[in-house]
Amino acid sequence: MNESYVVDTNVLIAASAIDANSPKARDATPSDPELRRKVWQWLNDFQLSASQLVLDGQGQIEDEYGHKLGFNDFGRQVVQYKWDTLAVNQVHVDYDENGHGILEEPLQTIIHDLADRKMVAAALDAKFLHNNSTIAFAGDTDWHGWEKSLLEAGLELEPIIEEWSRAKFAEKLSK
Repeated sequence: MNESYVVDTNVLIAASAIDANSPKARDATPSDPELRRKVWQWLNDFQLSASQLVLDGQGQIEDEYGHKLGFNDFGRQVVQYKWDTLAVNQVHVDYDENGHGILEEPLQTIIHDLADRKMVAAALDAKFLHNNSTIAFAGDTDWHGWEKSLLEAGLELEPIIEEWSRAKFAEKLSK
């Protein structure tokens, strides 16, 4: 594992939906329980590691987590554990009047998912402050489309279920 991670919300959702009977399982991506188990295992390993969780000091990333997950969901408990063990790197993200993270060009145009802009901005500030930052993702395949630009910006990506997410991204491109 790397030293610090911005964890995309889809990781927390998929890991929290490990139980097929969980209410989260209905909306979790991927729908395959074995793939969600892999995401759960990654998040469990992350929790137990010395890796830092990157969050914006303004609380917008954690607010997004809270809108998608309940307090007792595994993903939220991992975030709490990182707080409790002083394993959170707080960074600064500038937000526009609509509450979306602001990025420098060309990333402002390339990162078309407005909710993900704050994740990229947090990762960039963590890279600047700590010289290390990785964005971990699972079910959101857009990260593959932005990969080249993000790597050029000095960020790292960790697709947790890479074979699945690359195939889904290729399928999306073919439509």
